[in-house]
Amino acid sequence: MTTSLTDVRALGTLLGVWAHPDDEAYLSAGLMAAARDAGSRVVCVTATRGEQGTADPVAWPPDALAAERTRELDRSLEVLGVVEHAWLGYADGGCDAVPAEEAVATLCAALEAVRPDTVLTFGPDGLTGHPDHRAVGRWTAAAVERAAPAGTRLLQAAFPARRVRRWSALDAELGVYLPGFPVVVPEDRLAVDLALDERYTARKVAALRAQATQTAGLIDAMGPDVYADWVAEETFVERPRRRLQAPAPAGAGAALTAG
Repeated sequence: MTTSLTDVRALGTLLGVWAHPDDEAYLSAGLMAAARDAGSRVVCVTATRGEQGTADPVAWPPDALAAERTRELDRSLEVLGVVEHAWLGYADGGCDAVPAEEAVATLCAALEAVRPDTVLTFGPDGLTGHPDHRAVGRWTAAAVERAAPAGTRLLQAAFPARRVRRWSALDAELGVYLPGFPVVVPEDRLAVDLALDERYTARKVAALRAQATQTAGLIDAMGPDVYADWVAEETFVERPRRRLQAPAPAGAGAALTAG
């Protein structure tokens, strides 16, 4: 089990596949920053630009919000030292409608190009239950089965039981999770169980602050100290490889969009 930031080097090249800008920061900013500090390659892929991520669509119409969240993600990744990022180009809230074979083929091409040692993404529950999260988790798992190099680890974001005890009331107040979520896992199932130290927590918070359309109000409401505690853990379970499907043809799928 990876329990220390000094262990992150052993994860090798990281490829994170996420649904919206800020997913990567909330779930893996500490991992990414520590990996970059250790000299490891880190590549981030984001399915959508998060253009529906506002409670005020008059102030933030989709095109304007997509453009702003693109800039925010660039700044956030810069804080973490991540210089390789690509977009899948799908509509926010529409991942369920994307032909799965198309998305899987595109991710197979990414896996063949990056050849990661470790892939980070959502589990089948999407952590929060969001349909986009769940779709991205399914695509990534299928692509890893088909195209990832032998030995590649697939790590899926997980919600450990101890967070229920500490944060369930606040999570319910914030409406973070859809009804019936999160799916709680016991700590002994975790493959990565990181408590970020003060330095990496501060860096993670800085990366999240860079995505102000999504985080500024929340940080103000919670207060910076509670918010920092709330985001100071990163936890993943490992999905065993099955290799049930034949590899996708080389170059299949639409090209990734850099950005």
